[in-house]
Amino acid sequence: MATPHVRYQLHLHSAKIVRAALLLLACGAISVSAQAQKKSLTGASRSKSGRVKSVTVNNLPGYDDRWLHLGMYVAPNFSRYKIEHAAGYPTQGVSANSVVSPGGSVGFLADLRIGHYGALNLAPGVSFLTRRIEFKEQPGYQPGANDPKEIEDQEIGTTQVDFPVLFKLKSERRRNTRVYIIGGVKPSFTIGGRKKDGDLTLLEASRSDVALEYGVGMDLFYPFFKFSPELRFSHGLTNLYVAGNNDVYSRSLQSMKSNTVTLYLNIWSGR
Repeated sequence: MATPHVRYQLHLHSAKIVRAALLLLACGAISVSAQAQKKSLTGASRSKSGRVKSVTVNNLPGYDDRWLHLGMYVAPNFSRYKIEHAAGYPTQGVSANSVVSPGGSVGFLADLRIGHYGALNLAPGVSFLTRRIEFKEQPGYQPGANDPKEIEDQEIGTTQVDFPVLFKLKSERRRNTRVYIIGGVKPSFTIGGRKKDGDLTLLEASRSDVALEYGVGMDLFYPFFKFSPELRFSHGLTNLYVAGNNDVYSRSLQSMKSNTVTLYLNIWSGR
């Protein structure tokens, strides 16, 4: 098995640390908020003499009493394949490493209230992804009958429809802010592919996937809408690898699973 580049190893470890830290901070914030004494959502800042300097108003009063909330999102993301090499990989004459690539998603939101702190989150949308695997020729490479003479990086560009079903656990609202954690599953189905160059798109991927998702977010209440930035991590559970034309690219791999980090910019209607 080939040794991945050092930068990919460092990226993997740093990503795990960041995820653990974010989830720990979110759990701590929710625990503290739930145990603290409930305060008024409208407050005033006073000077030493007792004069009122500013007033914090509770935006969207009664918002959480409704059973359904609707919205939309725009979500830039960074995605890659988590790859596993084939058993005979050292004899193929190439090295393979997955490269992080940017993409984006757009879609709609629906929150179904479950009690005071919970909600079922539905977020159907469309994602535009380009995942790349870096192949490099090793000394002594001898191309076979189906192999290219020159090794090229491979790209798999897809347009897919996502149907995330997630559970959201919210903290107590503190005036116009609160935090939450979210997690669930995301089935996805490819509806189109993007092929720029035949030599660069010899690898194929399955057209359906199921991913485990989890993340943290914050609700910011404004007079006419709610804005919720959210950081979410996605780990594919399905092996997307599809055997190709028995070329050096497909012979080098036995598993490809999706791995994505997404920043959701959620905007919720105030009505």
